[in-house]
Amino acid sequence: MKLLNPGPVTLTERVRSALQKPDLCHREPEFFEMQRRIRDGLTAVYACSQDYAAVLMTGSGTAAVEAMVGSLVGPSEKPALVVANGVYGERMAAMLKRHGRNFEVVSSAWTEGMDLEAVAQRIAASSCVLAVHHETTTGRLNDLSALGQLCRQSGVPLLLDAVSSFGGEEIHFEEWNLLACAATANKCLHGVPGVSFVVARRSALQAPGHSPALYLDLQNYYALQEKDGSPFTQAVQACYGLDEALRELADSGGWQARRELYRQRTQQVEEGLARLGIDTYLPAGRSSILGSYRLPAGVSYEQLHDILKAAGFVIYAGQGGLSSEMFRIAVMGDLEAGDLERLLAAFPTP
Repeated sequence: MKLLNPGPVTLTERVRSALQKPDLCHREPEFFEMQRRIRDGLTAVYACSQDYAAVLMTGSGTAAVEAMVGSLVGPSEKPALVVANGVYGERMAAMLKRHGRNFEVVSSAWTEGMDLEAVAQRIAASSCVLAVHHETTTGRLNDLSALGQLCRQSGVPLLLDAVSSFGGEEIHFEEWNLLACAATANKCLHGVPGVSFVVARRSALQAPGHSPALYLDLQNYYALQEKDGSPFTQAVQACYGLDEALRELADSGGWQARRELYRQRTQQVEEGLARLGIDTYLPAGRSSILGSYRLPAGVSYEQLHDILKAAGFVIYAGQGGLSSEMFRIAVMGDLEAGDLERLLAAFPTP
């Protein structure tokens, strides 16, 4: 079965084999050696300066985002500014609300890009900006270069949900004035579910934290991991997988080569579906990682899902009100051009 959903991904044999390594206690020196290697490997993906450090935690990408939001956005007279144009931007706003933080939301329709004009009008009065890089609601790659420029010019820090872009799209930590970004092992890095992380400025990780949670306290994780420790049990086998996945990414040419591979795969899918009369859902601003497509006339998502699953592929539904209009195909993980040809051949013909 080939997974074409936006994570988890179909594992390469190299990563799958790493999961078979010996059982290991997360309090032993061997684990801490791997933890150091993973943390260094994560900051090396984008050649981050020593001003940044990675914090490793057991949990989903959403856990990492909430740890970032809860720990780094504190009480302030100035509101945090959430830029939302999909499910995951709205989810960050929901986190801030749960944590009792002062915030405002600049909203756009799920089918539109970020409202940068509204951001420019409000950013000076904001304590920080929160945004999603790759909004998998529609497969839109948000214009972080423009948003980052606004943050840098205004001196307002940016907190980024990079859950589905880290390792597969361009990220500029200094240029975008990134205070932190949150991501996970089981998307563009091609690891397994269970491990996520935040890459943040050391100055923020060393400052007093604001987390109302015990488990999601980033500063506590950082302080202990800097001393070869861990506050809670880590997912050891998932860490084995991420450790190997990071080596595999580096060996294959890094994020630049992976983005190009994704672009080729997405182009193959788009062109093949176009020949079948199936259009892309977004006219522009699409990521290299995931495409959204209009459902064929007379075919429901449930019907399409079952047809393709019988052929060996798992696709993904639209979210919310888009569920009756579109479906999504992600191209992460262990895929070949021949797999995508088989996928296209399995689509119902008009």
